[in-house]
Amino acid sequence: MSLPILIVVSLIFTRFLMTLLLDMLNIKTIYASCNQVPECYKNFIDEESYSKSIAYTLDKIKFEMIENLFGSIVLAAVFLVGFLPWGFGLLESFLGTGIWAQSLNIVILLAVLSIPDLPFDWYNQFRLEERHGFNKSSQALWISDKIKGFALSLLIGVPLLALLIGFFETFPTNWWIFCFVAIVVFQLLMVMIYPRIILPIFNKVEPLKDGELKDKLFTLADKCGFKARSIQVMDGSKRSSHSNAFFTGFGKFRRVIFYDTILEQLSDDEIESVLAHEIGHYKKGHIWKMMFVSFATLGLAFYIMSVLAQSEFFYNSFGFTQSSGFGPVILLFMLLSGLFTFWLSPISNYFSRKNEYEADNYAKKICGTPLNLISALRKLHKKNLGNLTPHPLYSTFHYSHPTLLERERNLQQ
Repeated sequence: MSLPILIVVSLIFTRFLMTLLLDMLNIKTIYASCNQVPECYKNFIDEESYSKSIAYTLDKIKFEMIENLFGSIVLAAVFLVGFLPWGFGLLESFLGTGIWAQSLNIVILLAVLSIPDLPFDWYNQFRLEERHGFNKSSQALWISDKIKGFALSLLIGVPLLALLIGFFETFPTNWWIFCFVAIVVFQLLMVMIYPRIILPIFNKVEPLKDGELKDKLFTLADKCGFKARSIQVMDGSKRSSHSNAFFTGFGKFRRVIFYDTILEQLSDDEIESVLAHEIGHYKKGHIWKMMFVSFATLGLAFYIMSVLAQSEFFYNSFGFTQSSGFGPVILLFMLLSGLFTFWLSPISNYFSRKNEYEADNYAKKICGTPLNLISALRKLHKKNLGNLTPHPLYSTFHYSHPTLLERERNLQQ
């Protein structure tokens, strides 16, 4: 067994122990405040709803602890028993070693490695979410989603990987620059294609119906200088009663999409404040800033892969040879990058939270009052049984948005 594999296994369980510590701290904090509603929340949530949110949060944390342990054991076993070189070699014997064969090889192996997660995903949807009244999906829809997801990975992932491997073989010195440019172009295309082509494969998306709410929202958009071509509604309720709203695209391809559940749960004024928040992300340039950071990270990732691809020691340490091509480097990088990005999540979450504060402040300015947005946030937390008392360190690692109390304090300043 090579030293790099021992290091990888150590990193896997170090990450697991950190997630376990965070979970235990969060559970301790929740139990400390479970006897009664905290004073700062008594004006909008009752004892019954608060008890439900605690039960839901504890169930999710305990389930995730088991899932994380199992996932860590499986990932460690994959490296300890040499599954990757064995599986890669087995598929090569059937598919060959060409560019398309390597890319298909990667997609198949990733699909196989995702199989142990399926029982957890099923249990989460049809037991945990069902128990707390959120699941609206059917077994048939769940299976259909998995099949569609795999089909898309074949239709999109295989050609994209083939292009990257083609650059690797054609430009042996600076291939990583061509790969970086290709992925940047691909991501920009996906921003335009996703809401129009991919999202409708899974969900029905249609324009907001004519009426007072639509007029109100378009008036707000015009006031903000946000020329929205369409405000759309997605049938999120066919899978879950959780609610959300999000912004996608840029330029003439930009879209604001509301879950149908959020339209049922909020008043028109509250929905207007949510739209103002989403427009705030656009007006403050958060979309472009996030894309710039994503591209910078992507460039660094390809440079690191270019260094690894030149190292025979790297290939041999994980049971491969350099003759295997670029495929093993992509596969290993995809499986191992999470061991490092986990520790950087507090940094990315910090900037994400900063963006949320700025969008909240923009909504407060445009709407002339913070009250509607505060009311909307409170209702969404209550309806979604959100954790109102997370441990600070837990939220630092896991929350890309500020907590409800933090957002209220910012809005009330």
